[in-house]
Amino acid sequence: MFNKEVLLQELTFKSVRSSGAGGQHVNKVASKVELQFDLSNSIVFNEEQKERLQNKLHHRLTKDGMLVLKCDESRSQHKNKDLVIKRFLVIITSSLIIPKKRIPTKIPKSVIKKRLKNKRNRSEKKANRKKPNID
Repeated sequence: MFNKEVLLQELTFKSVRSSGAGGQHVNKVASKVELQFDLSNSIVFNEEQKERLQNKLHHRLTKDGMLVLKCDESRSQHKNKDLVIKRFLVIITSSLIIPKKRIPTKIPKSVIKKRLKNKRNRSEKKANRKKPNID
């Protein structure tokens, strides 16, 4: 499918100060990790795969064709980096999956006959509820 090691070498990481509560620790430590991946200049994927990724991830890509993911779940920068890499790999692998085309199945004749028979029986039952037409 694709070479993970080469793909991971194409990633660029930036550490930023995390937002939210946490007191002095948050103010002095850059634990939030920002992953950037340039899809258009990637050598890992062929043109067909790039087109598929651009179609699937068009809402996540910037105008320059960059995929940007952020993670600030943990207080550890290394843990955040691992989490964002895992999330990136899941997004890429799921976007490259080609769905199978659905082949409609043929309805068996016995099923059609059974449905029509039930329909006829129901119709007769309701017809028998009416008052008889005496002429």
